[in-house]
Amino acid sequence: MSLRIAVALAATIGAGVLMSSAAEARPEMVGIHAENYSPGTIVVRTNERHLYLILDSGHAMRYPVGVGKAGKQWAGTTRIDGKYRYPAWSPPAEVKRDKPSIPDVIAGGSPHNPMGVAAMTLAGGEYAIHGTNMPGSVGGFVSYGCIRMLNPDITDLFSRVSVGTTVVVTR
Repeated sequence: MSLRIAVALAATIGAGVLMSSAAEARPEMVGIHAENYSPGTIVVRTNERHLYLILDSGHAMRYPVGVGKAGKQWAGTTRIDGKYRYPAWSPPAEVKRDKPSIPDVIAGGSPHNPMGVAAMTLAGGEYAIHGTNMPGSVGGFVSYGCIRMLNPDITDLFSRVSVGTTVVVTR
């Protein structure tokens, strides 16, 4: 294979990798009636399995999410109380009871860590908005109450919000 063909092939493969990575990240600007929410508020609509970052009274960034499975969903208003990159994870007591073989702590950055590349913990509970190393779970009723996002999407949202951001979870 000539150098010219090898470079062209590498460029094509590289472009394909970039395109597939971008295709996984699916935030999109959408129209929304958000008169009840201040700009910067996060709204999770569990029945839609979407998270909205309110930009103004008529626009939001929308992200697909995985939400609590039957009997594990919750609704209410809270705030982000911490932001973490590559967080370690300790399973809550309920998860440990249901899956006793899970280790007590899974190191951050591990491919087995269900928190993915970033997490934002929510005040008043054991819940978080976090990435996932199981992208197929996004869009389903899959968690114990946490909000799962694709890793590129949590990275995007993480950069847009701060500790103290209001989070409203509705069914």
